[in-house]
Amino acid sequence: MSVQITFLGGAGTVTGSKFLVQHEGQRLLVDCGLFQGYKQLRLRNRTPLPFEPNHLQAVILTHAHLDHSGYLPLLVKEGFKGKAWCTPGTRDLCQILLPDSGHLQEEDAAFANRHGFSKHTPALPLYTEEDALRSLKQLKAVAPLREFEPIRGWKARFYGAGHILGASSVALEVGGKRLLFSGDLGRPDDLIMLPPDPPPGADAVIVESTYGDREHPRDNLIDELAPLLDKVAARGGTAVVPVFAVGRAQALLHAIAELKKQRRLPPSLPVYLDSPMAIHSTEAFTRHLGEHRLNAAECNAMANVAKMVRTPDESKAIAAHHGPKVILAASGMATGGRVLHHLVQYLGDHRHMVILTGYQAPGTRGATLAKGSGTVRIHGQDVAIKAEVAQLLSSSAHADAGQLMQWLRAIPGQPHRAFVVHGDPEAADCLRRRIENELRWHAMVPEHGSTWAV
Repeated sequence: MSVQITFLGGAGTVTGSKFLVQHEGQRLLVDCGLFQGYKQLRLRNRTPLPFEPNHLQAVILTHAHLDHSGYLPLLVKEGFKGKAWCTPGTRDLCQILLPDSGHLQEEDAAFANRHGFSKHTPALPLYTEEDALRSLKQLKAVAPLREFEPIRGWKARFYGAGHILGASSVALEVGGKRLLFSGDLGRPDDLIMLPPDPPPGADAVIVESTYGDREHPRDNLIDELAPLLDKVAARGGTAVVPVFAVGRAQALLHAIAELKKQRRLPPSLPVYLDSPMAIHSTEAFTRHLGEHRLNAAECNAMANVAKMVRTPDESKAIAAHHGPKVILAASGMATGGRVLHHLVQYLGDHRHMVILTGYQAPGTRGATLAKGSGTVRIHGQDVAIKAEVAQLLSSSAHADAGQLMQWLRAIPGQPHRAFVVHGDPEAADCLRRRIENELRWHAMVPEHGSTWAV
């Protein structure tokens, strides 16, 4: 019986990664992510999967970002009883991200119900904080490079992928086939994360393509950020920086700490990290020394360069602090969380600045800001955009097209097939063409819901 892969997310779009591997009646899900961006994509989060969750034997998570792990609480809520295998770093971050995701969904539903802008009465969260806490009990951590059996007779191994703490590629051997899932690949030259490990041999590779159609600029994050913060501080404005709580927030904090150390920014410039999730993620770097580029002193500087804002009341009080300041707040694409309240507060004044820090999925508020729109819809209202909007080009935690090709070339032997996933259509097809033209592999961009034998 052949090994089959069904693409239940991350196919033709960047988010919602879910890859169902089936062989001889056994089922394993590689990644269990939430869809983000356009409403028609987000609605897929509420569409039942084409299998009963209690008929799934195991889950393997490549890393903790919600578009790869955030569906797990719902999967468990609906009956999944197996283990969700991951690295220790991914486990530690999921313990932060998943309950926070449930909490934010409860808050957003409550806010919508109070202000009456939801089309559903009442608005309900996809899952709750309690659902997320319950799902954490099913996480099973395995060290990178150590072989494990997620299902009897199936062999798997994690390889470091860079990107964020704990992020891995997954090598899976089943039914005589070797499958390699890239997960999200980091950059060899990342400011804080180590480069990806050399990949193992494979018969089929499932590779991400977020930046499959472009190259990153050669500027570094510290040099790109410095003039933006200097500019907004000089005019007495506030820089609102939507950040991904895991990875991007820490890179920005490290960059700001370095700029203050180098006296390229005033040491007195107030900086706020307004995200409990990002605060806990920053603390995790100290517990995982050796898994990233930062030493203990740099981790300490990163953790102390900003005032850590933990409560909603502390968050609201930031607005009372007049004069130049920097606010880092989740979420990175402005899809929810505390950053929305800061955007409402500061978007209407030309002295202020919004600094976007990475990929903005189509349909997100971040994408609306990036394309220069005059308004953005927040909490059911159209908010005028008069603040300056800047987008950092050097802060991405994803490998660019050339770096993806470099990783693929390093796979020993020649895979029979490459499935290009986790990219917008243009980026995915561009990488597909490069794989076919330069590597002479059979490559394809699978459609959402399609099943392929390997």
